[in-house]
Amino acid sequence: MTAPLKDRNGVSATVRRALRDTFGLWPMHEAKTKVQLGRRVPALRKFEDGEVARLRSAVGERPETLVATVMPTYKRPKLLPLAVESALAQTVDDQVVIVVDDGAGLPTLPSDPRLVAVSLSRNSAVLGLVRNVGIRLTRSKYLAFLDDDNTWREDHLEQTLATLSRGADLVYSAVERRRADGTVLDVLSEEFDRRTMVDDSPYVDSNSIVLRRGDDVLFSRIPRVKKTLPKEDWEFVHRMARTRVVQHVPEPTVRYLVNEDSYYTAWTPETPA
Repeated sequence: MTAPLKDRNGVSATVRRALRDTFGLWPMHEAKTKVQLGRRVPALRKFEDGEVARLRSAVGERPETLVATVMPTYKRPKLLPLAVESALAQTVDDQVVIVVDDGAGLPTLPSDPRLVAVSLSRNSAVLGLVRNVGIRLTRSKYLAFLDDDNTWREDHLEQTLATLSRGADLVYSAVERRRADGTVLDVLSEEFDRRTMVDDSPYVDSNSIVLRRGDDVLFSRIPRVKKTLPKEDWEFVHRMARTRVVQHVPEPTVRYLVNEDSYYTAWTPETPA
């Protein structure tokens, strides 16, 4: 009898098909990513722990707020202030906005007691790690996320927190995706179904998420690149949804830049890749 063909990780084609048919493609992608890149995670966790300790000593213990908005940044001196301003302009005032620079340096930012800006001692190139530092340096009931090239409508937190107050654990709003010239490409708005996230194009973006803080609310530290699947955001939402009530706000409260210069997402000039 001929032995079944196996991939370089020792998984036969039959098993791969069974996994795909049962769980979808994402768990297969994630398993492959963990095998290929997971060995770097312990060192990255050690770096993250060290940076949190160093920066906590520098910024001190922050007061607890209703919401902590975590904003990772890297080499976006023109766009970052716009993102920060949109976060500070929210109708919900009880928040801290923490900007975490991934070792490139920070531009001049608005002067506001609700704003904290820190820089890692070196570039990590791991988006999940950068977000984790911001999460761990803050104390709040809820967490929100905004990238340095995107902005919020002023009622983003108001809309999402209202839904959270009605029993949800994780809320995401609709996202208006815009081209660099400001014109609208499309609007992502779809009710949540964890099964459809396994294979279909993801419709939950981190910029639209607000969720209750918990010990497990941390992003993957796997060093993903543009071609790595699944992305940090997708893996995070899929994992969080295992134990949380997820609800959708159909209002497009996020303005998302389809940025060809993104460090983490691959885009064609017109249509998302």
